Amino acid sequence: MNILTLRIGIIGTGGFAMMHAQKLAALANVEVIGFVASTIEKAETAANKFGQAKGYESLQQMLDDSKVDAVYICVPPFAHGAYEHLLVERGIPFFVEKPIDTTEQQPAQLVQQIKEKQLITSVGYHWRYKDTTAKAKQLLEQQTIGLAAGYWMGGLPGVYWWRNMELSGGQMVEQTTHIVDLLRYTAGEVVEVYAAYGTHVVEQQYADATVPDVGTMTLKLASGAVATISNTCILPAGGRTGLHLYTDKGRLEIDGSTLIVIDAEKSTTYQKRNDPYDLQSAAFIHALRTGDTSRILSNYEDAFQTHRVTMAANQSAASGQPVRLV
Repeated sequence: MNILTLRIGIIGTGGFAMMHAQKLAALANVEVIGFVASTIEKAETAANKFGQAKGYESLQQMLDDSKVDAVYICVPPFAHGAYEHLLVERGIPFFVEKPIDTTEQQPAQLVQQIKEKQLITSVGYHWRYKDTTAKAKQLLEQQTIGLAAGYWMGGLPGVYWWRNMELSGGQMVEQTTHIVDLLRYTAGEVVEVYAAYGTHVVEQQYADATVPDVGTMTLKLASGAVATISNTCILPAGGRTGLHLYTDKGRLEIDGSTLIVIDAEKSTTYQKRNDPYDLQSAAFIHALRTGDTSRILSNYEDAFQTHRVTMAANQSAASGQPVRLV
C-alpha cells in the first residue's frame, strides 16, 4: 500500500518545538517542511536541521509557499490566537502546546469554529498518555474518589515573559494546568473553583514580576468529590509535581514517573515505561491519516475545559469569590 508522506509545519523554535520536530521526523512517511519563528534567522537555523525544511517569516507565508497537512503550534501563552484562527480558516489540522491562551474569550471562539469545520486538533497534555496514568484510570473504575490533592512545586523559569501575568497567565495557567488536566482526566469535571494567591518573594527578585509566588485552589467536582491544587515558583531546588487521589479503597499517588497504589493490604509501585510524547505524536498522525481521532486524548475542545478551570482560579484569586463553571 502506498502511504503518502504527511507534511508538517512547526511554529516556534524553542525546546518543545524542536522536541516535537525530532519525533515527527523520526516517523515513517512524515516530513517536517518548515519553521515559523519570531525572526527569520531563528526559523532558518531550525529548518537547517531537518533536510529540505525551510524557514519562514510568517505562518501565512509557509501555507502559501508549500502544501501543509498539519501544523504544530509551540509558542508562549501570549502568542496564541492569530495562528489558530488562520489554520481554522484554511481548514488545516493543528497540534498546540499548552496553555492554549492567557484569556478565555479567544479559545471559546475557536472551539466553535473548530466544531463547525470538524477540524482535527490535539493539545499537549502529555500526562494523559503516560502508562501510569492509564493504569490509574483503570484502577479508579472500581473505586469512588472522595478527595484529591495536587501540587506543582518548583522554581521560576528564566524567560522574561513567564514572570509577567499578562503574558504567561501565571503558574496556575502556565505549568499547573497539567495537574488540573490530570484531575479532570482521572476524577471528572470541575464545577466550582475558589483560589487564593500570594505575591511577596518574586517581586523582590524582579522589579517587573507580576506573577504570584504561591497559589492554592479548592475545587468542587461534579461527582461530589473535592480537591485542592497548590503551587509555588520560589523554590531554588527540590520541586515536586503530582496528584494524590483518596478513594474508598485507599490512595493513588501519580507523579512524573511513578504511580503508587496503597490499599488495605499492600503498597504497589508502577514505574512509567513509555514515552508519552511518542504516543501523543502517533495519535495525532494516525488521526491525520485515517480520520480516527479516538487515540487523541485531549483535543482543543476538551483542553478548553481545563483552561476554563485555570482561568477561574485567576478570577477567584483576584475577586476573593468562588467561581461557578456550570
